[in-house]
Amino acid sequence: MIKVGILGAAGYTGGELIRLLLNHPEAEIVFANSESNAGNLVSDVHEGLIGDTDLRFTDQMPFDQVDVIFFCFGHGKSEAFLKEHNIPENVKIIDLAQDFRIQGGHDYVYGLPEINKEKIQKAQHVANPGCFATAIQLALLPAAHLNIVKEDVAVNAITGSTGAGQKPGATTHFSWRNNNLSIYKAFTHQHIAEIRQSLKQVQGYLDAAIDFIPYRGDFARGIFCTAVIKTKAPAEDIIETYKEFYKEAAFTHYSDKPIDLKQVVNTNKALVHVDCFDGKVLVTSAIDNLLKGAVGQAVQNMNLMFGIEEAAGLRLKASAF
Repeated sequence: MIKVGILGAAGYTGGELIRLLLNHPEAEIVFANSESNAGNLVSDVHEGLIGDTDLRFTDQMPFDQVDVIFFCFGHGKSEAFLKEHNIPENVKIIDLAQDFRIQGGHDYVYGLPEINKEKIQKAQHVANPGCFATAIQLALLPAAHLNIVKEDVAVNAITGSTGAGQKPGATTHFSWRNNNLSIYKAFTHQHIAEIRQSLKQVQGYLDAAIDFIPYRGDFARGIFCTAVIKTKAPAEDIIETYKEFYKEAAFTHYSDKPIDLKQVVNTNKALVHVDCFDGKVLVTSAIDNLLKGAVGQAVQNMNLMFGIEEAAGLRLKASAF
């Protein structure tokens, strides 16, 4: 069994990670750290786990008892934590924050299995991709592989409220979010840098801008993304490239039919669909922001790092109704 420690275990990502690992056939949670909840039952905070576990939060961090640690901190806290704590070299780390996603000055592998699977399998440390970044990259990477991302790409994506974290804020509480829609961080979202990094990795260069407009949605979980690529490439070549690019992917699938959000919510799947018009390609993609956009992908990376089946613990059913 893979012995697991979780830091920052009381938030949405921590709760989802615990849910997955409790049902993982080859993983065992050794500790779930939360200083503010130390001693409390995990199911008192993550109430969807009532009856599933008697695990309690702890303020202890017995790193010598685990094989891998998941950082479920807020952005900017992982790097600071590592400066203050010594983690044994043999313990693998999967960081769900953005601290190490951009290459340079560290040994973290960017954990997008669709392009970095072999690197992840050999990695000691993995930086898990962002949720918006995952949805947008999976929409655009086959186009980059075909070398057609040459002009500015218009991207719109809408996310559920869980993407903002568990702590209530002015734009996350129910009475504001219900029956409402808004944009934020237009053209400046922090995930743009990692999107550009991956597109450049696949295409070899990237001169085009990624004009990304994020939306806050009136629902709890999921991301639905549209991207418009300008190109004169033949439609059949584009569609065939998308199908071929994801042919061996464990969770990312090309759909011949238009997709919708409910097909992926509560799963680790990503669905991608292409519509070709005169000189323009409309790509739609959909993921669950907490799963393929966060802890589902993190568990997928753990599976790869430990050489077990990539889909272990991740065969999850979408909500059909």
